[in-house]
Amino acid sequence: MTSTENPANSSVSPGPAKEVPPPAPIWRNRPGIRQEDWSQWPLIPLDQIESTFLAQQYIQGLIRKDASAIKEIVEVPESQDRDLWRYEHLRQICLELNNLVIMLEPECTAASCPEMKAHEWLYLCAGHPNPQQCPALDYIVHTLDSATALLNSQKAFFSRITIPEGSIKHFANITRRLYRIFAHAWFHHKEVFQEFEVETHLYARTYYMIKYFDVMPDDALVVPLDACMTDIPDLKEEASSSDSDENGSDDK
Repeated sequence: MTSTENPANSSVSPGPAKEVPPPAPIWRNRPGIRQEDWSQWPLIPLDQIESTFLAQQYIQGLIRKDASAIKEIVEVPESQDRDLWRYEHLRQICLELNNLVIMLEPECTAASCPEMKAHEWLYLCAGHPNPQQCPALDYIVHTLDSATALLNSQKAFFSRITIPEGSIKHFANITRRLYRIFAHAWFHHKEVFQEFEVETHLYARTYYMIKYFDVMPDDALVVPLDACMTDIPDLKEEASSSDSDENGSDDK
């Protein structure tokens, strides 16, 4: 009698288990996400980010991790282009300043602040064919609109990978005008400024960026250092290299 093997009783040695790579992080907020989980993606090492927006994603990741880590957020990593890093920080400052505008809106009105002032300075708005006086909130909105438009200009900044040499001259003027927003908020809406700053540390980051890249002279930094509401790191001597191409004119 011929015997047949029951397939159910045969033993088959399983092959080696295949390693399943971890899922790639999803850089978006899913519908129904909890508030405490909003934008809480893991911080990916800079050399592992594969994206045209590498610098932006890494800077935002550092801010989410610890917004008070001023030195780590602002200073340029060895692998990154210095000018591109500055560019992405200016974009981020504009983005976050919109939240300060929302907080200022209830009390910074045309009646309470008919002019854009900070300390003893009166600023004219460059968002018109000819510079003119504006209510402070209008000045702030016009400044953010014009800075955002310039930073997104395909003519001036046609790449998110490299910065044209001729466009670097815009950085100083953009920085000075954005700084005035902080100055007005500090001198005329201090409680709002402090509420915003303790949460975001945006002024501290901006101040350290100005010093790190040597953008503005000390006598133009009218907001006192204690407005930073966090410790400002000591700058390395080599980090404060002067940018000789940024002596552009300014309007006041």
